[in-house]
Amino acid sequence: MSTTESASNYDSLEQMPVRQLLESINNEDKTVPLAVEKAIPQLELLVNATIERLQQGGRLFYIGAGTSGRLGVVDASECPPTYGVPHGMVIGLIAGGDAAIRKAVEFAEDDEQQAWKDLQEYDITNKDIVVGIAASGRTPYVIGGLTTCRENGIATGCIVCNAGSAVAAASDYPVEVVTGPEFVTGSTRMKAGTAQKLVLNMLTTSTMIRLGRVKGNKMVDMQLSNLKLVDRGTCMLMDELQLAKPEAAALLQKYGSVRAAIDAYNNGLPS
Repeated sequence: MSTTESASNYDSLEQMPVRQLLESINNEDKTVPLAVEKAIPQLELLVNATIERLQQGGRLFYIGAGTSGRLGVVDASECPPTYGVPHGMVIGLIAGGDAAIRKAVEFAEDDEQQAWKDLQEYDITNKDIVVGIAASGRTPYVIGGLTTCRENGIATGCIVCNAGSAVAAASDYPVEVVTGPEFVTGSTRMKAGTAQKLVLNMLTTSTMIRLGRVKGNKMVDMQLSNLKLVDRGTCMLMDELQLAKPEAAALLQKYGSVRAAIDAYNNGLPS
């Protein structure tokens, strides 16, 4: 039996008071970063492979089902507003299509052929890299997609939460974060899902930094899509260029991004 499906370390959960439930869940959650830490050498290989392909004009695809698929879609959707990259650079695909983001599509994950069909809709090539996300490491949708990618010379990686899985075997760059039994037996939306989210954060954040999408520690290419982000961008300019708020705000409005405003100011362009 896979460790993610093994029996919880706790029992009689329905008899626990709320405080005990919360403290017990929290105690289990504390083990997740330690499990991620052990997988950093594997993750480094995947990040480097991803950077190389994106530098050459390739794309990063995620394929997954259920919670794993949703986490991939979330990570992909957050890259453009955070780092100002094109929407087609990081793409999340979920078994069952976009409808499965909100509501489970029965048996969608059991189709070994569908992931490759989904990827073909994006004209996938060997410039790209495909990362399968599967807590169990045995999801047919993911295994089939990764296997066919390798047959077509496309680089593959994965994020799984069991050791020695079929998904890892189908990956050039497997990342195995062994999180152990869940608080509620088999509920991989908990520790396994948390581990996958942490790894996805590390993967795309490290990649975007190495692609030059961060200056110092600031998101200088972020999209100014709401007032909070406009204010954040203004504060970045105030700090970087030692400007008063009105001048920084005017500069940001004129040039439309923190990076463009900094470049314009440093090059002596009119504000």
